[in-house]
Amino acid sequence: MATTKKPAAKSASAKKPAAKKAPTKAPAKKPAKKAAPALTTWDTVQIARHPNRPLLLDYLAAWDPAACELHGDRLVADDPAMFAGLVTIGGERVVLVGHRKGRTTEEKIAYRFGMANPDGYRKAMRVMRLAEKFHLPIVTLVDTSGAFPGLDAEARGQAEAIAKNLADMSTLRAPIVVVVTGEGGSGGALGIAVGDRILMLEHAIYSVISPEGCASILWRDGHMAPQAAEALKLTSGWLKKLGIVDTVIPEPEGGAQNDPAKAIETVKQAILKAIRELRKVPIDQLVEQRYAKFAAMGRFAD
Repeated sequence: MATTKKPAAKSASAKKPAAKKAPTKAPAKKPAKKAAPALTTWDTVQIARHPNRPLLLDYLAAWDPAACELHGDRLVADDPAMFAGLVTIGGERVVLVGHRKGRTTEEKIAYRFGMANPDGYRKAMRVMRLAEKFHLPIVTLVDTSGAFPGLDAEARGQAEAIAKNLADMSTLRAPIVVVVTGEGGSGGALGIAVGDRILMLEHAIYSVISPEGCASILWRDGHMAPQAAEALKLTSGWLKKLGIVDTVIPEPEGGAQNDPAKAIETVKQAILKAIRELRKVPIDQLVEQRYAKFAAMGRFAD
């Protein structure tokens, strides 16, 4: 008898076609942040002169509110534009010397915008001699557009006072750390800037003359100051390349005026690091290296 074949059961493996998934959208990419435009040299000059940039009194208030200021040059007068005294920085007792600028109009006039008289430079050297006597490191904070150019200052020997400081600081038997915090202008800056370690804030400037003064001499036009600033190579980057500055201290984004507390703390740590390094060098070797460092400045190879 004939049998009829039942249709074969569908294999279990035969599955219904899977439903197509809706395509998922890729997450939208966040627009990349535009890089901040590179600062020009003239921009750096403006940051170095910013009215809210930390001044010597701000550093003192953060480091040692009970600092002991020493007054007078023991010859003529006490110059308020130059601070000199005993200060504790992070537990380290030092002699600190620096240009003092003001915030208010009255302070700026009293301190002559940080431009010292010869009395100020002689006071600075008198106090630095105490550091040598008591085996203390010296820290100087440089922030001036230049020495005061008044008739009385010239009559009392402005040039002689600065020159004497250069000679005496080159042989002082004490570690010297120099920090250019804002403007480092001409001999007014150099009068307290001969040291074993020259530190410079990232957006500070340091030059033989102000851009405006340079422009007035070269082109008889103060409006050429931005071009003069470029030619002077007065930024921290250039001065590090030229061997004038040993260490560039980074600043908060946009400049120290945007976060003074952070900038002041960074400067403190840089100073302490430099002092620790210098203490490891015998004093005779330290003085010899300091003299050689400054004697070599200005030599160029063809």
